[in-house]
Amino acid sequence: VQLQAFGGGLVQAGGSLRLSCAASGRTFSDYTMAWFRQAIGREREFVAAIGRKAPNGYYADSVKGRFTVSRDSAKNTVYLLMNSLKPEDTAVYYCAADRHLITSSRSLASAYDYWGQGTQVTVSS
Repeated sequence: VQLQAFGGGLVQAGGSLRLSCAASGRTFSDYTMAWFRQAIGREREFVAAIGRKAPNGYYADSVKGRFTVSRDSAKNTVYLLMNSLKPEDTAVYYCAADRHLITSSRSLASAYDYWGQGTQVTVSS
């Protein structure tokens, strides 16, 4: 599956952005989808994931209550709505996909086989 993330940009603290990740090449509904982020000088970290058919997302504690992950199978797209953005949310955001992911591994970057190119999110204070 090929992934293309877009929607990043510059936003003031407290603002919102919606990231999109378009998938192509395989059956979108077969894949668990996730968002990770990587700030300069830091390791890539888990943000959110959504299962193949589960409507609810799974979130890192740092974004819980502020971010919402969703998917639209008709458009082969996964979204990350980010509200109440903070300067510490500044990072390159990546979408990822895996077909055989087990629930206990959904927050591990190493568990995902497919990655998008990343989109920069910058939150100014």
